[in-house]
Amino acid sequence: MESHRIIQVEEKVPFNLLVPLSIQHMFAMFGASVLVPFLFGINPAIVLFMNGVGTLLFILVTKGKAPAYLGSSFAFLAPAGIVIEKFGYAYALGGFVVVGFCGCILAFIIYKFGSEWINIVLPPAAMGPVVALIGLELSGTAASNAGLLDEAVDPKNMIVFLVTLGVAVFGSILFRGFLSVIPILIAVILGYVAAIICGLVDFTQVVNAPIFAIPNFSSPKFNPEAIMIILPVILVITSEHIGHQVVTSKIVGRDLLKDPGLHRSLFGDNFSTMLSGCIGSVPTTTYGENIGVMAVTRVYSVRVIAGAAVLSIVCSFIGKLSTLISTIPGPVIGGISFLLYGMIGTSGLRILVDSKVNYGNSRNLALTSVIFVTGLSGIKVSIGNIQMTGMVLACVVGMILSLIFHLLERFKLTNE
Repeated sequence: MESHRIIQVEEKVPFNLLVPLSIQHMFAMFGASVLVPFLFGINPAIVLFMNGVGTLLFILVTKGKAPAYLGSSFAFLAPAGIVIEKFGYAYALGGFVVVGFCGCILAFIIYKFGSEWINIVLPPAAMGPVVALIGLELSGTAASNAGLLDEAVDPKNMIVFLVTLGVAVFGSILFRGFLSVIPILIAVILGYVAAIICGLVDFTQVVNAPIFAIPNFSSPKFNPEAIMIILPVILVITSEHIGHQVVTSKIVGRDLLKDPGLHRSLFGDNFSTMLSGCIGSVPTTTYGENIGVMAVTRVYSVRVIAGAAVLSIVCSFIGKLSTLISTIPGPVIGGISFLLYGMIGTSGLRILVDSKVNYGNSRNLALTSVIFVTGLSGIKVSIGNIQMTGMVLACVVGMILSLIFHLLERFKLTNE
């Protein structure tokens, strides 16, 4: 294979290349995706199963034109935590089902009335920084996973982190041929070996785990109060979804909001969340880690994403394998995330460059400035039990400002 050749969305990938590329995508999402079920106190096997099923459904709904991997959504953590403590996990599942259903209705509305409004409420001067914040606000998470924010940094963590990050960074620019498309996978493997050598991996759970195990399926229960606590999250996940689709569009060089269309991708995302609630899993969302993998490797084939989804489903039934993957230590995940989150941030800046945003225009300058400061300042705004901060709050602020600026221009009140 020609070094650094772009593998486009619809391209077929040879089996000997498909397997390692699929494993690479699964490893990229694994650390963050299984964290959510751990926080909810449920077995991650059901989440691995639904991540795979949800991803395959998403690919089907988007007609194989939108490469995206669906992992566990962090947006539901705060409200779902309240519901679980007050009512129980089954009632949180009911909330997930309702949010997913409402998201499907929203997708239908967008199908009927179009998505041109996005250019008004989120012009490039606003969309660029919002997309950049998707990666930038996660930078602290990457450092925390690596153990770099501890009061006393463990030298072993630092060694594993540097091995993982070093291989990922230099591999992406030095590897040739086949190796040039799997630098993330190689970095994970070598980082994992370094972690074993440093004594950071405990195989006790792997030894005690069963060879085969069926995921723990469960059914939802519905309570109006529990639903109202979780329902406002739809604003958060919709903003996040649009941002992810825009950054993916820039990476693959296609407008995914038009083809296959925002209505299709939004429906696929929310239908997966609804189905997750029905079988006992956590809500799903398109994953930034996997977007980062595509940016680094320039492999956009949906067949690779589908392969990763199938592997995730298989892992959910193999107890020892899923347990083994869960032993990947934080410094390895942190090292990979350091690069992947940064790639997402850079993709946001690319929107500004590609769109040739004119910062001699006061409106653009003010819009980008306010969004960046809002997203990075740590400001938190609470509406009921929903707390908006970071990229989500910045997105809402950007949409409001953009709409106001549009109206002022419409009535010719600006000084431009």
